[in-house]
Amino acid sequence: MAVVKGFNPSFGPETARNYDNSPRGDEAETVRFLAGFGGRALEFAIGTGRIALPLRESGVEVDGVELSPDMVARMREKPGGEAVEVVLGDMSTAGTGRTYPLVYLVFNTITNLLTQDDQVRCFENAARHLTPDGVFVVECGLPGWAARDRHQFVDVEAVEVDHVRLDVNRYDPVTQMLDENHVHIGVDGIRFGPIRQRLTYPGEFDLMARIAGLRLRDRWGGWNGEPFTADSTRHVSVYERAA
Repeated sequence: MAVVKGFNPSFGPETARNYDNSPRGDEAETVRFLAGFGGRALEFAIGTGRIALPLRESGVEVDGVELSPDMVARMREKPGGEAVEVVLGDMSTAGTGRTYPLVYLVFNTITNLLTQDDQVRCFENAARHLTPDGVFVVECGLPGWAARDRHQFVDVEAVEVDHVRLDVNRYDPVTQMLDENHVHIGVDGIRFGPIRQRLTYPGEFDLMARIAGLRLRDRWGGWNGEPFTADSTRHVSVYERAA
Protein backbone atom coordinates (compact mmCIF):
# COMPACT_ATOMS: atom_id res chain seq x y z
CA MET A 1 0.00 0.00 0.00
CA ALA A 2 1.41 3.39 -0.97
CA VAL A 3 2.37 5.90 1.72
CA VAL A 4 1.22 9.50 1.60
CA LYS A 5 4.31 11.70 1.56
CA GLY A 6 4.64 14.82 3.66
CA PHE A 7 2.44 13.78 6.55
CA ASN A 8 3.70 15.32 9.77
CA PRO A 9 2.50 14.48 13.28
CA SER A 10 3.36 17.99 14.50
CA PHE A 11 0.93 20.87 14.17
CA GLY A 12 1.90 24.08 12.40
CA PRO A 13 0.52 27.65 12.31
CA GLU A 14 -2.60 26.95 10.24
CA THR A 15 -3.60 23.95 12.34
CA ALA A 16 -3.05 25.96 15.52
CA ARG A 17 -5.24 28.81 14.24
CA ASN A 18 -8.12 26.51 13.34
CA TYR A 19 -7.76 23.77 15.96
CA ASP A 20 -10.43 25.07 18.32
CA ASN A 21 -12.97 25.66 15.53
CA SER A 22 -14.06 22.00 15.57
CA PRO A 23 -14.54 20.88 19.19
CA ARG A 24 -15.38 17.23 19.75
CA GLY A 25 -18.22 18.09 22.10
CA ASP A 26 -17.07 16.01 25.07
CA GLU A 27 -14.58 18.47 26.52
CA ALA A 28 -16.68 19.17 29.63
CA GLU A 29 -17.01 15.45 30.38
CA THR A 30 -13.26 15.02 29.90
CA VAL A 31 -12.50 17.78 32.39
CA ARG A 32 -14.94 16.38 34.98
CA PHE A 33 -13.36 12.93 34.74
CA LEU A 34 -9.79 14.19 35.04
CA ALA A 35 -10.57 16.60 37.86
CA GLY A 36 -11.42 13.64 40.08
CA PHE A 37 -7.76 12.58 40.37
CA GLY A 38 -6.33 15.42 42.40
CA GLY A 39 -4.93 18.90 42.43
CA ARG A 40 -1.92 18.59 40.10
CA ALA A 41 -1.60 17.12 36.60
CA LEU A 42 0.64 16.87 33.58
CA GLU A 43 -0.85 16.84 30.09
CA PHE A 44 1.14 15.23 27.31
CA ALA A 45 0.46 17.09 24.02
CA ILE A 46 -1.22 20.01 25.77
CA GLY A 47 -1.84 21.77 22.46
CA THR A 48 -3.98 24.90 22.61
CA GLY A 49 -5.09 24.17 26.17
CA ARG A 50 -8.52 22.90 25.17
CA ILE A 51 -8.55 20.61 28.21
CA ALA A 52 -5.81 22.11 30.38
CA LEU A 53 -7.33 25.57 30.73
CA PRO A 54 -10.82 24.49 31.90
CA LEU A 55 -9.16 21.86 34.10
CA ARG A 56 -7.12 24.63 35.74
CA GLU A 57 -10.33 26.61 36.24
CA SER A 58 -11.73 23.62 38.13
CA GLY A 59 -8.85 23.86 40.61
CA VAL A 60 -6.25 21.48 39.15
CA GLU A 61 -2.72 22.83 38.60
CA VAL A 62 -1.75 21.70 35.09
CA ASP A 63 1.68 21.60 33.44
CA GLY A 64 2.21 20.52 29.86
CA VAL A 65 4.51 18.94 27.31
CA GLU A 66 4.00 19.95 23.68
CA LEU A 67 5.94 19.42 20.46
CA SER A 68 4.41 22.32 18.52
CA PRO A 69 5.36 25.90 19.50
CA ASP A 70 2.49 27.14 17.31
CA MET A 71 -0.06 25.26 19.40
CA VAL A 72 1.45 26.65 22.61
CA ALA A 73 1.42 30.17 21.15
CA ARG A 74 -2.31 29.79 20.49
CA MET A 75 -2.85 28.72 24.11
CA ARG A 76 -0.90 31.76 25.34
CA GLU A 77 -3.46 33.99 23.60
CA LYS A 78 -6.30 32.60 25.74
CA PRO A 79 -7.24 33.78 29.25
CA GLY A 80 -5.02 31.92 31.71
CA GLY A 81 -2.80 30.52 28.98
CA GLU A 82 0.27 32.47 30.05
CA ALA A 83 0.20 30.84 33.49
CA VAL A 84 0.62 27.27 32.22
CA GLU A 85 4.16 25.88 32.44
CA VAL A 86 4.97 24.04 29.21
CA VAL A 87 8.06 22.08 28.20
CA LEU A 88 8.55 22.13 24.43
CA GLY A 89 9.50 18.66 23.29
CA ASP A 90 8.48 15.12 22.38
CA MET A 91 6.03 13.62 24.86
CA SER A 92 7.87 10.29 24.68
CA THR A 93 11.04 11.79 26.13
CA ALA A 94 10.60 15.37 27.42
CA GLY A 95 10.37 15.86 31.17
CA THR A 96 9.34 18.57 33.61
CA GLY A 97 11.42 17.42 36.58
CA ARG A 98 8.25 17.06 38.68
CA THR A 99 5.90 14.24 39.62
CA TYR A 100 2.11 14.32 39.51
CA PRO A 101 -0.90 12.41 40.81
CA LEU A 102 -2.21 12.51 37.23
CA VAL A 103 -0.58 12.32 33.81
CA TYR A 104 -3.01 12.27 30.92
CA LEU A 105 -3.00 11.91 27.13
CA VAL A 106 -6.34 12.31 25.39
CA PHE A 107 -8.12 12.63 22.01
CA ASN A 108 -6.17 9.83 20.24
CA THR A 109 -2.92 11.79 20.50
CA ILE A 110 -0.80 8.80 21.45
CA THR A 111 -1.33 7.56 17.87
CA ASN A 112 0.75 10.53 16.65
CA LEU A 113 3.77 8.53 17.84
CA LEU A 114 4.42 6.47 14.73
CA THR A 115 6.35 3.48 16.08
CA GLN A 116 5.66 0.95 18.78
CA ASP A 117 8.97 1.87 20.41
CA ASP A 118 7.97 5.54 20.68
CA GLN A 119 4.59 4.62 22.14
CA VAL A 120 6.35 2.41 24.73
CA ARG A 121 8.69 5.30 25.54
CA CYS A 122 5.64 7.49 26.09
CA PHE A 123 4.34 5.07 28.73
CA GLU A 124 7.78 5.00 30.33
CA ASN A 125 7.91 8.79 30.35
CA ALA A 126 4.48 8.94 31.97
CA ALA A 127 5.63 6.47 34.64
CA ARG A 128 8.66 8.67 35.42
CA HIS A 129 6.34 11.61 36.09
CA LEU A 130 3.91 9.77 38.40
CA THR A 131 3.80 10.02 42.17
CA PRO A 132 3.78 6.58 43.86
CA ASP A 133 -0.02 6.57 43.88
CA GLY A 134 -0.43 8.46 40.60
CA VAL A 135 -2.29 7.36 37.47
CA PHE A 136 -1.76 7.66 33.73
CA VAL A 137 -4.99 8.21 31.78
CA VAL A 138 -5.06 7.43 28.06
CA GLU A 139 -8.08 8.05 25.85
CA CYS A 140 -8.04 6.66 22.33
CA GLY A 141 -10.36 5.46 19.60
CA LEU A 142 -10.43 1.81 18.56
CA PRO A 143 -8.91 0.80 15.20
CA GLY A 144 -11.78 -1.46 14.12
CA TRP A 145 -13.60 1.27 12.18
CA ALA A 146 -10.58 1.70 9.88
CA ALA A 147 -10.91 -1.81 8.46
CA ARG A 148 -14.07 -1.21 6.42
CA ASP A 149 -14.31 -0.54 2.68
CA ARG A 150 -11.02 -2.21 1.79
CA HIS A 151 -9.17 0.08 4.22
CA GLN A 152 -9.97 3.22 2.19
CA PHE A 153 -12.94 5.47 2.89
CA VAL A 154 -14.25 9.02 2.95
CA ASP A 155 -16.50 10.39 5.70
CA VAL A 156 -18.55 13.54 5.17
CA GLU A 157 -18.01 15.74 8.22
CA ALA A 158 -19.99 18.81 7.14
CA VAL A 159 -22.19 19.91 4.24
CA GLU A 160 -23.09 23.61 4.23
CA VAL A 161 -24.13 26.13 1.62
CA ASP A 162 -20.65 27.63 1.35
CA HIS A 163 -18.41 24.69 2.24
CA VAL A 164 -18.04 20.95 2.68
CA ARG A 165 -15.59 19.12 4.92
CA LEU A 166 -14.40 15.60 4.10
CA ASP A 167 -12.35 13.12 6.13
CA VAL A 168 -10.28 11.06 3.67
CA ASN A 169 -8.61 7.93 5.07
CA ARG A 170 -6.37 5.05 4.04
CA TYR A 171 -5.40 2.37 6.57
CA ASP A 172 -2.72 -0.31 6.30
CA PRO A 173 -3.51 -3.11 8.78
CA VAL A 174 -0.03 -4.59 8.37
CA THR A 175 1.82 -1.50 9.58
CA GLN A 176 -1.17 -0.20 11.60
CA MET A 177 -0.67 3.16 9.88
CA LEU A 178 -3.58 5.46 9.09
CA ASP A 179 -3.03 8.25 6.55
CA GLU A 180 -5.80 10.80 7.08
CA ASN A 181 -6.56 14.15 5.49
CA HIS A 182 -9.30 16.56 6.57
CA VAL A 183 -10.23 18.40 3.37
CA HIS A 184 -12.14 21.70 3.56
CA ILE A 185 -13.63 22.86 0.23
CA GLY A 186 -15.28 26.28 0.34
CA VAL A 187 -15.71 29.66 -1.27
CA ASP A 188 -12.41 30.65 0.34
CA GLY A 189 -10.55 27.83 -1.38
CA ILE A 190 -9.34 24.35 -0.46
CA ARG A 191 -7.50 23.52 2.76
CA PHE A 192 -5.87 20.26 3.76
CA GLY A 193 -5.28 18.91 7.25
CA PRO A 194 -3.06 15.82 6.84
CA ILE A 195 -1.98 13.60 9.68
CA ARG A 196 -0.44 10.16 10.07
CA GLN A 197 -1.26 7.88 12.99
CA ARG A 198 -0.26 4.47 14.27
CA LEU A 199 -3.47 2.83 15.45
CA THR A 200 -3.22 0.53 18.45
CA TYR A 201 -5.64 -1.79 20.25
CA PRO A 202 -6.07 -1.58 24.04
CA GLY A 203 -4.33 -4.92 24.60
CA GLU A 204 -1.14 -3.56 23.04
CA PHE A 205 -1.36 -0.49 25.29
CA ASP A 206 -1.66 -2.81 28.29
CA LEU A 207 1.58 -4.56 27.30
CA MET A 208 3.29 -1.18 26.88
CA ALA A 209 2.12 -0.29 30.36
CA ARG A 210 3.66 -3.50 31.77
CA ILE A 211 6.98 -2.66 30.13
CA ALA A 212 6.80 0.74 31.85
CA GLY A 213 6.05 -0.79 35.25
CA LEU A 214 2.35 0.07 35.14
CA ARG A 215 -0.84 -1.98 35.12
CA LEU A 216 -4.42 -1.39 34.06
CA ARG A 217 -6.67 -0.23 36.90
CA ASP A 218 -9.85 0.71 35.05
CA ARG A 219 -11.11 0.88 31.49
CA TRP A 220 -14.24 2.69 30.36
CA GLY A 221 -16.04 3.22 27.09
CA GLY A 222 -16.21 6.99 27.59
CA TRP A 223 -15.69 9.89 29.96
CA ASN A 224 -18.99 9.33 31.78
CA GLY A 225 -17.95 5.87 32.99
CA GLU A 226 -19.73 3.96 30.24
CA PRO A 227 -18.90 0.24 30.28
CA PHE A 228 -16.21 -0.85 27.83
CA THR A 229 -17.88 -3.40 25.55
CA ALA A 230 -17.58 -4.94 22.10
CA ASP A 231 -19.62 -2.02 20.78
CA SER A 232 -17.34 0.68 22.20
CA THR A 233 -15.69 2.99 19.69
CA ARG A 234 -13.02 4.23 22.11
CA HIS A 235 -11.55 3.53 25.51
CA VAL A 236 -10.55 5.57 28.53
CA SER A 237 -7.84 3.54 30.27
CA VAL A 238 -6.46 4.30 33.74
CA TYR A 239 -3.02 2.87 34.56
CA GLU A 240 -1.32 2.76 37.96
CA ARG A 241 2.03 1.54 39.21
CA ALA A 242 2.35 -2.24 39.32
CA ALA A 243 2.71 -3.73 42.78
